[in-house]
Amino acid sequence: MPFVVPRSADLPPADWASYAMTTLGVLPLIWRRRAPVAVLAAILLVGGAYKLTIDGPGQPLPYAGLIAFYTVALLCTARVRMGVGWIAVLTVSLSVGWNTATARELLFTLFVSGAAYALGRLQHTRQAYTAALLDRAAQLERANRIEAEQAAARERARIAREMHDILSHAVSIMIVQAEAGPVAVRRAPERAEAAFEAIAETGRDAMAQLRTMLGVLRTDEAAPRSPQPGIGELAGLLERVRGSGLEVTYERTGPVRALPAALEATVHRVVQEALTNVVKHAGAAAVAVRLEYGERELTVTVTDDGRGPGVLPRTGSVPGARPGGHGLIGIRERAAAHGGTARSGPRPDGTGFEVRVVLVTSGAEVGK
Repeated sequence: MPFVVPRSADLPPADWASYAMTTLGVLPLIWRRRAPVAVLAAILLVGGAYKLTIDGPGQPLPYAGLIAFYTVALLCTARVRMGVGWIAVLTVSLSVGWNTATARELLFTLFVSGAAYALGRLQHTRQAYTAALLDRAAQLERANRIEAEQAAARERARIAREMHDILSHAVSIMIVQAEAGPVAVRRAPERAEAAFEAIAETGRDAMAQLRTMLGVLRTDEAAPRSPQPGIGELAGLLERVRGSGLEVTYERTGPVRALPAALEATVHRVVQEALTNVVKHAGAAAVAVRLEYGERELTVTVTDDGRGPGVLPRTGSVPGARPGGHGLIGIRERAAAHGGTARSGPRPDGTGFEVRVVLVTSGAEVGK
């Protein structure tokens, strides 16, 4: 200000030493976040030296000291703040007593210093609140990402089961029919025609189901979604299996009732996979499918009179399981998804093979 507004004649002139000392009282603020207490002490010492040695032109309020005191309130611990606060009160009292020794100056200086301290604490609270919000947002983002990854993994597993069930069943039926075709052509041409029709029908059904599933996976267009096969479609499934030469019986006992679509789809896939294993591995002449409706559960049993377990062993196969264990694993996964259990092994008399799945239906609502 002395460069803009001339000083009174009774005041000492403004010289470069005064400006240098004033600047020296501000420079420590550069390091105020690294060492707030040391910076505050340095500023107070420079201010005292300025008053004692030069007493030249300067600001009437210690702005640098207020900023340093604000930083102490913002960054330091409670113990450090308490110590610095008492020292500040003592310093202010001595400074005012040396300067004017008036209550007005003392109260004004204490008020301004207290306001700087309060602003520092408010800023500390605001920063802590902002950091908590950011941390919570980061945690939610991580949780959402983990949930999305888990959902994607579950969806991949579901699609893999569906693809396995559809293709394994269709290809097994087509292979059996194709192998029987040449024999039927020589011995019973009318049966050969039926076998070829069964192959075509099985292929068309598999293609339709695969087209629906692959359409759902597309992101560039909205694919129509047909309902999943349920218990009502078991009749067509069993008829196709009969076309392979197997004798198939189907029975439902207990209070038959409608079930949720997801549960019915699980029943259909379980029966489909069990029949596929019979066609591929059992060498059976007959297979029986039985649905037992209980009050709280539905029991699905598929029993055949084939070779039973332990035939055509493979390296790493599970004892008591037939070759191609992915299907049985898929059956267990489907049962577990509905809170049920799955068991497979030889029939009680030691012959053939039985797949028994218990699905929980208590509390389920139709269409849920």
